Parts: sequence; C-alpha cells; structure tokens
Amino acid sequence: MPRITKELSAAEVRRLTSSGLYAVGGVPGLFLQVGSGQSRSWILRTMIGTRRRDIGLGGYPAVTLADARLTAREMRESIRSGIDPVEARKQAKAALVASQAQRRTFSELAREVYAVKQLEFKNAKHSAQWINTLETYAFPHFGDRPIAEITADDVLGALRDLWLTKNETATRVRQRMDNVFTYAIQNRYCSGPSPASWAESLKGRLPDPSKLAKKAGGKKHHPRVSIEAVPGFMNDLMARESVSARALAFAILTAARSGEIRRAAWDEIDLESRVWTVPAERMKSGRLHRVPLSSEAVRLLETCSRTRGSTLIFPGKSGNPLSDNTLSKLIKDMHEQAVNKGGKGYIDKQQERIATPHGTARSTFKDWARKNTSYRLPSGDLSSFPDEWTELALAHVNDDATRAAYARDELLEERRILMQAWADYLISGQGQRR
Repeated sequence: MPRITKELSAAEVRRLTSSGLYAVGGVPGLFLQVGSGQSRSWILRTMIGTRRRDIGLGGYPAVTLADARLTAREMRESIRSGIDPVEARKQAKAALVASQAQRRTFSELAREVYAVKQLEFKNAKHSAQWINTLETYAFPHFGDRPIAEITADDVLGALRDLWLTKNETATRVRQRMDNVFTYAIQNRYCSGPSPASWAESLKGRLPDPSKLAKKAGGKKHHPRVSIEAVPGFMNDLMARESVSARALAFAILTAARSGEIRRAAWDEIDLESRVWTVPAERMKSGRLHRVPLSSEAVRLLETCSRTRGSTLIFPGKSGNPLSDNTLSKLIKDMHEQAVNKGGKGYIDKQQERIATPHGTARSTFKDWARKNTSYRLPSGDLSSFPDEWTELALAHVNDDATRAAYARDELLEERRILMQAWADYLISGQGQRR
C-alpha cells in the first residue's frame, strides 16, 4: 500500500521555515517548498503521461493551504481526464496575450513607431511633424480603435478630403500610417496587407498623387525675390538694424537655410580664416558644412554685438533662437511697406506669392550662379560658375560619383570666389528697386 502522508494543519505549515521540500498531505504529491531565504511556494508533483512534472501553484502565504489543496485536487482530476494542466496554462496565457495584442490601438502603436523614428531625424521640427500629422489627421478617426479592426475604408475616410486639398500633406500622412500598420503586422498585432498601403489597399480608390501634382502645375517651389530685384532687396534689408534683418542678410550672403542661421553660434565662426563651420547635427544632409565668408559677410558679423548669456550670433528674446516664422514675417513686412510707398513689393511673379527666406537665400542664389557670366576661365573667357561649386555651396547631397569626389574635396577656395562674386552682386546696387 502507498504511504499516506500526514495531513498538516495550517498552523503546522506556518512553522515550516527551514529549507526543504515538505509533503503537507490532503492531496497526493502536494508539497511546500522552502527556499534558503525562507521563500515558500506550493508544488504539485505528479505524473503526466510518462513524465513526472512539478507544477507550481503559487507562493505561500498568498496561496493558503486550503487553496493549494483545492487547486491540486482540480489539477489531478484534469490529469485523470486526459488534460495536461501545464499545457492548458500555456494555451490560456497565449490566448490572453493574443487577445491583448488584438486590442492594441493605433495611437499606442504609432507612438511606439515614433519612439524609434525620432532617433532618425536630424532636427526636432521634422521629428515633431511626424507624430503631429498623425495626431491631427489619423487619431481623431481611429486613434483609440484596436489596430486589428481598422480597414482600408477607415483610412480612406481619414484621407479623402485632405487628399484633394493638401495632397502633399496627405501623402506624408498616408506613408506614416503605413509605417504604423507595417509595424503592427510585423509584430502580429494585426494581419496584412496594410490598409494604408498605396499599392495593396488604396490605389484606384484615391487619385494618383503624381497626376494631381501635374494637374496643379507641378511641385510648388519656395517663392523668391528675382535675380534682378535682389540687390535692391538687400539694400532695403541692410538699412534695417534689427537682429532678424541681420540674420536674413547673412542667410542670403551665405545661401544658408533658416535653421542653420537661426542657431548659428559665435564659436562656429573663424574670422581669421573667414570660415563658418556648421555642425552636422544642424545640417539637412547630416554632414558638417564649411562656408567660406565673403568680405561683406565678415563685415556684417562685425556689426553684431554679443549678447550676455547667449552663444548665438542672432539671438531672439531672452537669448533664445529666433523663431522659424521671424524671417518670413520680416519679408512680409518689407513687402507691405514697399507697396504702401507705391512700389511693387517682393512678389514671386511666377507664383504670385510673397518671397520667402529659403527661396531668396538659396533659389535666387542658384539661378544667379547658373546665369551669371562673371567667372573668368583659364582661357580668359567669361562663363557661369561650375555647377559643382554651387551644389557644394548649397550643401546638396548628390549620389553622382564625380560630384561626390568634389564634395570630399570641399573646394573651399573655389567656393570663396563664388561667394564673393555673389556678395559683390548683392551690394552692387544694380537691379530693380522696390
């Protein structure tokens, strides 16, 4: 006959504090395991098929003696019925995990994707735009819904109106939605295809973006002051003494982007070598950029006073960077003042829009370099400036092998010639007055 274990009382179990494995009786195979640190837990030792299994029933005293005996009896009954309680537990846990996964919402997963994406962006503005567009255009429609329930019809409903009025924005939103759905599919929170995939879910249900752009007259470029008018514009600008006016003038003299200018710091300037070194983290290309400074750019810097408590060359209020809108507003104010005086103002005639800092500092410069014929070749003939010089001045990344070689060389002194010629043109006083 099998030995019958004494059925311990709750008080006797409470006194089991030395390390070991103690049979407590009441149910065959029920033990209290006491660890070296006096941690105690319940174990049911039993045969499942041909294998001996130790099944954990929880910690003591959270699980009482009575509860442990009840659970152990139920498990032994299940085993007699041909059910493996260990496998049943695993399946129940897997079902729970799967159920919870199916309930993950679009907004939850969008923020998980963004947590990775934001590490890839070179500046905070572009990083914020990624999640902000989803918060604006996707979350109100299905942000709180389980991602497994969202269909192409839902995506279509969120995008349709925006697609026809702001297609470039809508296209970016769709791509970001697709990033989230792809992440969810990869992590088995939902099945494919992505309801935001153009090829698999939306093509034919929304107008083709390329055809919409073509119908609208192609991609809209940044409005600019014309080549002919920019010397007069610079004359107007240089007559102003505000920090924003100096910042915009420096941007035009260096053909730089607004963000590069607004955060420009004194320790980036080498006045002796006449070079401005823009760190990689502030460049769109992600590469350090050296800008040769013309005599006019150096003179402008010499008129700028240093602000106590700020390292910025063109600080805004409280020593912080100027806002992104400050330079744009300056041009709008200059335009209105010129119009009020009977002039034409600073309108891009092709677009019938007021010029922008980006368009004037970069697009006007690029066209001037391409059309200007003041560069003297070794033969003595006059020519426009080499395109490679201009692309390097604009810090454009190009995959072409020849231009990549130029980029490694920097052509700093050649670009100095280019930037001085540009400055000479800007302050020549020639061109249309506004």
